[in-house]
Amino acid sequence: MVSEIEKIMNNIEQVRNIGVIAHVDHGKTTTSDALLAGAGIISERVAGEALALDYLKVEKERQMTVKAANASLYHEYNGKGYVINLIDTPGHIDFTGMVTRSLRVLDGAIVVVDAAEGVMTQTETVLRQALEERVRPVLFINKIDRLIKELRLTPSQLQDRLVEIIKDVNNIIDMYAEPEFKDKWKLNPATGNVAFGSAKDQWGITVPIASKKGINFQQIIDAYSSDDKDKVAALVKKAPLHEALLDMAVKFVPNPKEAQRYRIPKIWKGDINSDIGKAMLEADPNGPTVFYVNAIHVEKAGLVATGRVFSGTLEPGRELYVVSQDTSGKVLQVSLYMGPFRELTQRVTAGNIAAMMGIENLRAGETLVESQYKSQAAPFEQLHYIAEPVVTIAIEPAKVQDLPKLVDSLRKLTIEDPNLVAKINEETGEYLLSGMGQLHLEIALWMLKELYGLEVKASQPIIVYRESVREKSQVFEGKSPNKHNRFYISVEPLNEETIDLIHRGVVREDQDARDRAKILRDQASWDYDEARRIWAIDENINVFVDMTTGVQYLKDVKDTILGGFRIATKEGPLAAEPVRGVKVVLHDAEVHEDPVHRGPGQIYPAVRNAIWAGILTSRPTLLEPIQKLDIRIPMDYLSVVSTVIVKKRGRIIDVENTPMGTRVLAEIPVAESFDLAAELRGSTAGKALWGTEFSRWAPVPDSMLDDLIKKIRERKGLPPKPPSLSDLLGP
Repeated sequence: MVSEIEKIMNNIEQVRNIGVIAHVDHGKTTTSDALLAGAGIISERVAGEALALDYLKVEKERQMTVKAANASLYHEYNGKGYVINLIDTPGHIDFTGMVTRSLRVLDGAIVVVDAAEGVMTQTETVLRQALEERVRPVLFINKIDRLIKELRLTPSQLQDRLVEIIKDVNNIIDMYAEPEFKDKWKLNPATGNVAFGSAKDQWGITVPIASKKGINFQQIIDAYSSDDKDKVAALVKKAPLHEALLDMAVKFVPNPKEAQRYRIPKIWKGDINSDIGKAMLEADPNGPTVFYVNAIHVEKAGLVATGRVFSGTLEPGRELYVVSQDTSGKVLQVSLYMGPFRELTQRVTAGNIAAMMGIENLRAGETLVESQYKSQAAPFEQLHYIAEPVVTIAIEPAKVQDLPKLVDSLRKLTIEDPNLVAKINEETGEYLLSGMGQLHLEIALWMLKELYGLEVKASQPIIVYRESVREKSQVFEGKSPNKHNRFYISVEPLNEETIDLIHRGVVREDQDARDRAKILRDQASWDYDEARRIWAIDENINVFVDMTTGVQYLKDVKDTILGGFRIATKEGPLAAEPVRGVKVVLHDAEVHEDPVHRGPGQIYPAVRNAIWAGILTSRPTLLEPIQKLDIRIPMDYLSVVSTVIVKKRGRIIDVENTPMGTRVLAEIPVAESFDLAAELRGSTAGKALWGTEFSRWAPVPDSMLDDLIKKIRERKGLPPKPPSLSDLLGP
């Protein structure tokens, strides 16, 4: 197997990089199993139950994927051998970060949709992520057996249902694909880019395969309607699933060379006309080596970095430069993935997915470039995550002597999953772990126990809020403790258009100032001159603008002023939560000529106090994370579900009736969602199916604000009231 794959890898036309993406429980891992069985990696007898790519015990116990797993498969199509690098991704919203990181190294995605449930929230989210990365989708409608056994549809109803799903997916492509790909990537079952089947039973067809092998829907209905198990087995023999899906991948997913021509200009920030740029556009195996890391696994021997070779050849002994860290290191070992196992190999050429060991301190999202080309090196576009870590727990080891082990284990967890954030609360000494949702944190705790042997005590989940302002403040004077430096600062809320542009990465701190100013002027109603004077944009979407003229020594202390800005927005004055969506404007300043009198100890408090005074006087509020709910229920349960949502400070956005029941779209605050699952199940006798996704940040109702601020401050060991203006600015 490995030798076959090594031979073909060098011929880039015969390589495909695909992922399996879908809503949770629509059958991604079971589908991947069928593909592995077809490629001979696991026995066909256990495929569908083996869940081979769910190699963590927790994944098998919970029957869900929490990590992205890789495998390289060998497949023959029209008498020619192909290497298919496959990544199985998680579906639950809490692990959406893994999906984002996987898509960066893929060229195509098999979107799996449950025939009975149809397109759900997470289907839309992952498909949108794929289209943003210019990854071409093909569709597999899974669990056709449910339409026959549970819903008892006739052949014509069955076809109507499938047409409806294809239409829903095409609508999403229409909405999110870029103009040049919209029509080209639309799904049309007649051409064969839509497959139908059952991953559990391992059969699958496309329209061309069905007409070639003489299979129709009536035969499929007969096979499932009779008690004769051999009929389904005969179907599997006649139309194995792996054949339909891998044929589809070979035919419709572009090879790496084709894909990189249109993907690199979108996802790489460097000069396309440089040697590196040209080599990546051509996926040239003889060009400079460029390796993009999309996942890190911590093993006993060290860090294993998985990623894609975008140009050149990855081989042991090669020295690579780590772009964001400005360091170099030697590759010691190169391997290919076979499910949970790694097989060593001597070289992996451009366009393929590989694993590598030898360079320490790597992180997901790093770009590695052959050392002699480091002058042309540029990082890949930053990944844009759909959700943010909004739920936090405080943890401590059950035994005090395990504290160093806890620190080390948390470090390893956050290396493997950059969407987990661990930090220490300086005041209380607590270790805080933040994640995308409750399940994300549950899995992290499970890993601490099972993988690192740590018993920990965890607090109840705490919601992370953001602080913001609702109107413009006056200009405040911030004085340094020695009174030699003065800064005149005001704050105001950023408009929604600006927040959206920064969130989507269209406007960035490291952009050319003129380009950035044009975008802000044309798309967010900024004054061009003000937009050109932006000094900084921080990760929580706050902007610092310098509107001063002719201030002496200001450039010398620019970095220190920005340090003060970052301190002020990292923990705001209301409840020491991060500040979001605020524009800070520096109007004037007096800076002492002697560097001794203008160090960080003088400038940080002056800048921070003026910003905080501005926040406290411009109708400050807390923003809470809001979750979008997509609930499917039988019609009779609409009123009880509405009651549950309203009781949890939620609101119903839309209700539509479909042939499969009623679909309710709603929003509720994450703070109210902890017992949502139990309440929805209880009130609908277990008949509700739902998906959630992070929707937006929204102001906390004014009636709750003071009480909430007080509670958060008490929990953090702060005085119950926020600081007053005289505390900040002196009498």
